[in-house]
Amino acid sequence: MLIRKPAEILYSEVTPKAVYVNRRKFLAGIPAAFLAMRAGRALAATKLPGLAKSPFSTTEKPNSFEDVTHYNNFYEFGTQKDQPAVMARNFQTSPWTVTVEGEVAKPGKYSFEDLLKVAPLEERIYRHRCVEAWSIVVPWAGYSLSAILKLAQPTPKAKFVAFESAYQPGKMLSSGQAGIEFPYVEGLRLDEAMHPLALLCVGMYGETLPPQDGAPVRLVVPWKYGFKSIKSIVKIRLVTSQPPTTWNKSNAREYGFYSNVNPNVDHPRWSQATERRLGEFRKRPTLMFNGYGDQVASLYTGMDLKKYY
Repeated sequence: MLIRKPAEILYSEVTPKAVYVNRRKFLAGIPAAFLAMRAGRALAATKLPGLAKSPFSTTEKPNSFEDVTHYNNFYEFGTQKDQPAVMARNFQTSPWTVTVEGEVAKPGKYSFEDLLKVAPLEERIYRHRCVEAWSIVVPWAGYSLSAILKLAQPTPKAKFVAFESAYQPGKMLSSGQAGIEFPYVEGLRLDEAMHPLALLCVGMYGETLPPQDGAPVRLVVPWKYGFKSIKSIVKIRLVTSQPPTTWNKSNAREYGFYSNVNPNVDHPRWSQATERRLGEFRKRPTLMFNGYGDQVASLYTGMDLKKYY
């Protein structure tokens, strides 16, 4: 019997386990109980009020809540897809602070409650493509990342945006156990971060995020592979040069800084030309920029997308 090492197994081969709202109306609609979350505890799923339907949404049918909450990449809580749903149950997500700093005129610190007041929330149904050749469709809730970046007022020196995830020793795996360095870090070019599709996300399926899906606040960049959409953000820093990113530091040959979905650039261990939607058995062609090319291709005009993968 042929036994393959975990690194040689494609995750796509594993069967999965089962316009805008008026600002004052939005703020007035936040339930008092939501704003009075108990400190030191994970956020219970709470309905998000006043979600506007976004014109950026795909018309594709979303995956089930069960799919999206029980098949996760979140190495802080396990390297297998079904582990984060169990291991993240006691993840402390309240109180929470996100710091915005670096090359900005107005640095700031935002509680989760503050983040809800930055801009009206939208429901955005996005396609997602993971580097392991599987895909999902999720109804996220949030607003364009550009909203909070504009509040910070980037200086002319700001060229990139660096992100950092929370790291809670004892409640999360160690770097040695997970095989990657913590805290998890990611980055975008400033023009990518300012693109309206880049979403600062605080919920999904009309409720706050579950811990295993990046509670309480995460990034969603739908034209890039899933690992670029960093979870449980605690720091956003505007910087002058390209920041380090976790998977690129771990294995630069397999994980480039840009990580745009590109069916013409194979992963060193498998083809990226096709994908398997979670819950389906048939494969489908991978779309350039995950199908968002009309919106984002101009960001990369003149670039060699095989060199800058």
